[in-house]
Amino acid sequence: MNPESALATGVVRSVNVGAIREVMWHDEVVRTGIWKSPVEGPVAIRGVNLDGDAQADLTVHGGRDKAVYAYAVDDYAWFGEREAFPVHDGVFGENLTTRGLDLSGAVIGERWRVGTALLEVAQPRLPCFKLGIRVGDAKFLKRFQAALRPGAYLRIIEEGVVQAGNSVTVLSRPDHGVTMAMMVGARTDRELARAIQRAPWLPERWRG
Repeated sequence: MNPESALATGVVRSVNVGAIREVMWHDEVVRTGIWKSPVEGPVAIRGVNLDGDAQADLTVHGGRDKAVYAYAVDDYAWFGEREAFPVHDGVFGENLTTRGLDLSGAVIGERWRVGTALLEVAQPRLPCFKLGIRVGDAKFLKRFQAALRPGAYLRIIEEGVVQAGNSVTVLSRPDHGVTMAMMVGARTDRELARAIQRAPWLPERWRG
């Protein structure tokens, strides 16, 4: 297969970054980087991050297996029909808001050409309490997880530059079939928990 031939294609609707800020939550000060906003022009993807972006708690955010977070417009539309808070690009803290790709069906280990960067699907998003802070509803975490629309964390295989309007091209997809939705479901389903172990690109924290 031609290494740049496409299995599926989508588009980057927005590139979102944000600095760390302090917010009040239940009478406590919380440091968070979940507030992301769309930016214009090219943004470098390198190291384990995007230029201009930051994570507050590196024990649970960021790093090689959570370098870039992507979320789909179609999934936002689904939540927009069911939730009271305003839905817009970046509200879930993603770096790339995409259109035209089924991220819940993305397979661990599949590789995307995004702008000039090469990214690899690593794992789904399991939300922490800061997502509840961002949308103003602590109970939203359970609804987010139950929806099986987690988005996808990506590893950086080749550094590059991305901007809104760039294509997202799926170049390769392993045949093990372990999807982002399946991995989220495996947290409460023993059969799925055993099934996801067949994915060779599984992050260490998901093994066992």
